[in-house]
Amino acid sequence: MRRILLVTAGLLALSCAGRTKTPAAGSPAAIPEVARVVIPGLEPRPGEVVTEYDLDRDGRTEVWKYSVYDPDGKQIVVRKEKDLNGDGRIDTWEGYAPDGSLTLLVHDLDFDGKPDVTLTYEKGQLVKKEYALGFDGRSRSWAFFEKGKLVRKERDTNGDGKVDYWEYWENGEIDRIGVDLDGDGQVDRWEARKAGDKGETSPASTSKAADKGETTPASTPDAAGPAGKQ
Repeated sequence: MRRILLVTAGLLALSCAGRTKTPAAGSPAAIPEVARVVIPGLEPRPGEVVTEYDLDRDGRTEVWKYSVYDPDGKQIVVRKEKDLNGDGRIDTWEGYAPDGSLTLLVHDLDFDGKPDVTLTYEKGQLVKKEYALGFDGRSRSWAFFEKGKLVRKERDTNGDGKVDYWEYWENGEIDRIGVDLDGDGQVDRWEARKAGDKGETSPASTSKAADKGETTPASTPDAAGPAGKQ
């Protein structure tokens, strides 16, 4: 009876431990049974070693850790992939700097296998959020941060691949808004939005828009958070 218990304990320990695999030369460290999307900036590297983790002991891997060896022979983690809901698709991607700090974090919010939100970090601080909430997978909304504070938002409201709406933030509130009315990627009209302002347009920048008789779109999607696919 004691021998059976010892064997069982050993098997459980093995199921929780990471399984390390080294891919053949010239081939990516990919696991064929899981659908994968290559994230820009997180492409497979030559000589990667992948370690698999079965966190819930169901016999299927949920986390893949990719490492490379530096010139001194030290193993360095460069990226991770996670299947959080067990549907066979990766839904979280992570990139790491040589010092171990997080550089990129990507989430698939609706579990369709495509990235929806990308967070970029520099020296451990968030510097950019990028939203690709349309079914085409293209980013249409960006938020930029400095020292942990939101400073600017940009949006592509018509899906033509060009930013046409800008928000500049100061002290947690919108300072001014810029709108591109003719699709050339340049601001045609500025609007002041500080507390106490009436939201009037800047006289110095309204002449171009006034000549065309165009106005700002009545509403634009909010880049602050993913409300759903657009």
